[in-house]
Amino acid sequence: MIREDIAELIRLVEESTINELEIWEGKSRVRISKGMTHLPAAPVPPPVQQSVSPPSRSDEAAAKAAGGEELAPNLKQVLSPMVGTFYRAPAPDAEPFVEVGQRVSVGQTVCIVEAMKLMNEIGSDFNGVVRKIYVENAQPVEYGQPLFAVETT
Repeated sequence: MIREDIAELIRLVEESTINELEIWEGKSRVRISKGMTHLPAAPVPPPVQQSVSPPSRSDEAAAKAAGGEELAPNLKQVLSPMVGTFYRAPAPDAEPFVEVGQRVSVGQTVCIVEAMKLMNEIGSDFNGVVRKIYVENAQPVEYGQPLFAVETT
């Protein structure tokens, strides 16, 4: 694991509500903890999937986020909160979380972004109808990249 990856993990833990993160990569292990003064005596359970909110953006920046595409005033974008791999479904053989034309609610899981072998459920920030899916399944995404356009009501 390279130094930049570890620095990014530390930043993600600091900005999240989790207190501890442990990652195994081959024989290497990284453990990041907030506010702990000692190690627990019992073995640490596997990490829990956590929903991550996308970064906030000004309306002007969001309007041009999809390659300069102008958005209608009632369209809002669900943005990637991190660099990773985009997945539309919880498993390769499962149905996608959402489809174009489907109604979504605030907090409803719309996709997963895998980062550093952790599956992060991404929830909608808006009530409305999915009007566009910007990313193909299993494609890499960047921080702040638009994933969905949701027509708010």
